[in-house]
Amino acid sequence: MIKFDQQELHISGKIDYSNAEQYYQKGLQIIQAQTQFPIVINLAELEQGSTLALAVLMRWLRQTPNAQGLQFKAIPAKMMNIIQACHLEHDLHMI
Repeated sequence: MIKFDQQELHISGKIDYSNAEQYYQKGLQIIQAQTQFPIVINLAELEQGSTLALAVLMRWLRQTPNAQGLQFKAIPAKMMNIIQACHLEHDLHMI
């Protein structure tokens, strides 16, 4: 599930192959409706930090001004390991 509140996009539940496109489309709709950036992506309630979930986040990032309009917060440990293994820590603004 995705909820937008005070410049934060809260992601909860589990992103898997059956719902990844729905997460992407819902988040993209919210992101494209915004006029102020950056938007904080709060992952505190994400059940699993998988490569598929990271792919959804990266697709959102590419849709923001200069591909820099998102900040990531409360990244799950597994996803952080994936980010570091792929050397993406310099491409993602993490708070």
